[in-house]
Amino acid sequence: MNPPNRTFAYLCLALSMSLVGCYVALSKPLAAALPVFLLAWMRFGIGALAMLHWLKKPPDEPPMSRQTKRLLFLESFLGNFLFTLCMIYGVSLTDAVSAGVTLAAIPAAVALMGWAFLREKVPPRTWLAVACAVGGIALFSLSKTEHSALTGRAIQAKNNTNLAWLGQLLLIGSVLCEAAYTVIGKKLTGSLGPKRITSLINLWGFALSTPLGLYVALSFDFAAVDWSTWALLLFYALAACTWTVWLWMTGLKTVPAAQGGVFSVMLPVTAALVGVVVLGESLSGMQAVAFAIALASVLLATLPSRAALRVGTSSCRPQQ
Repeated sequence: MNPPNRTFAYLCLALSMSLVGCYVALSKPLAAALPVFLLAWMRFGIGALAMLHWLKKPPDEPPMSRQTKRLLFLESFLGNFLFTLCMIYGVSLTDAVSAGVTLAAIPAAVALMGWAFLREKVPPRTWLAVACAVGGIALFSLSKTEHSALTGRAIQAKNNTNLAWLGQLLLIGSVLCEAAYTVIGKKLTGSLGPKRITSLINLWGFALSTPLGLYVALSFDFAAVDWSTWALLLFYALAACTWTVWLWMTGLKTVPAAQGGVFSVMLPVTAALVGVVVLGESLSGMQAVAFAIALASVLLATLPSRAALRVGTSSCRPQQ
């Protein structure tokens, strides 16, 4: 399968993070109605059922090497399982604003990991885009008392000053996990298709969450959950396990990891817009400035370079 063109890849990356922002903003009731491990287990279970037909090995796919199998496990363990635990419990030991500022480092961590592990050459303009992304998300975090954009699924902060240091370490761990998710995903797209990657890492997520999820389920009162919560869970599971991952892997097939990481700015932007339009929240002037800086990072990362424009112009000239 040929990789998608760059414009389509950009669209996939932006749409993936926008969908993440949507379900983060709309899934607050899920965290209140369902325990974290049960929510994760049911999320992966619904995703596994939806992607059964994606598990079948395509005829043109080469046999998976041991390295590919290890990367699939690490992609799910770091990007799905460990990231969620580090983020939720990190926020519970610090506060939402601190979490937002720390998680703003994800684009920079992705760029550094792509340079270190994938040997990607990161051009100066991409570094500038990363700086804008980090600055925009951090400014947005500092200007919002209740940081719902990045921590909608997190449990309420306990503000435990004695363990605040541990909370910060866990948040830094979540940044590294998310960066590893992007870098490993980029590596996997070289040998597997987006659908296969999506279904296989979801299957690993289901396996990892089953022991604790099943333990919690045995004592949980499912009858107390209303139908609207179940409907929201269905949307959340399909968006989180299927649509967003497939879109992300499709985009990474063409776009370098550092450039792809910039698109994480679409998460807080979309989540906040959903909060304003759907949930009736307000948007301050400082948040609008933060969004402008964040969106400028996407423009910097995606606009064609002068060299590319010269090549495109020369190829359009009629032959003499």
